[in-house]
Amino acid sequence: MLEFIKKVPLFSQLNPDQLNALAQICTRRSYKGNTILFAEKESGSVFYMVLSGSVKIYTTGITGEEKILSICKAGESFGELSLIDGKPRSASAQTLEDCVLLTLTGPNFLELLRNHFDITIAIMQELSNRLRDTNQHVFDLTFLDARTRVIKSLITMANKHGLRSGNIITIKLVLNFDEISQLAGVQKTTLMQVIRDLEEKQILTISPSDFKLDLIKLR
Repeated sequence: MLEFIKKVPLFSQLNPDQLNALAQICTRRSYKGNTILFAEKESGSVFYMVLSGSVKIYTTGITGEEKILSICKAGESFGELSLIDGKPRSASAQTLEDCVLLTLTGPNFLELLRNHFDITIAIMQELSNRLRDTNQHVFDLTFLDARTRVIKSLITMANKHGLRSGNIITIKLVLNFDEISQLAGVQKTTLMQVIRDLEEKQILTISPSDFKLDLIKLR
């Protein structure tokens, strides 16, 4: 468990003693796919680290439509914001597949911050990165056309979750087309038009278990 925790960006700078102290207050839990971990606007009391599987972070509009904000996979964490500011959850979290998560309760999490300033700094850096991502997303929705947003979303997923072999990047994500359209901020019909075009040009290859991007043809 120590080696895994060290891969989480928030805790990558901890020494072995600090990692061991953190591991002692974490709980390992298994969740089935499509399990809602917490809902938007409810009080937050748990911080999560993904050991295996994937989790989507999303918001829900007035009419019930979802907007995926991010996908968290192994080595990533989420849920710390409500624990820090004491306000309700700003988004919902749901497993996309069977997951194993490490959980840390609110009191233990805050005690950890009080005792380890280096962790507090790491969290500040992580929150700053997320704010920059949010600002970039707002820019994309404002100034980029739908086709460009789809392609940029695919590239972002490839950079974050893909495995590269030569010119080909393979992305193993359990997202369906509805969820990819939410992530890109486009209608599903628009997404499908762009995907068909990319497939015809052999830039994108989709299989039941993954999709592949050809970097050379993408250029």
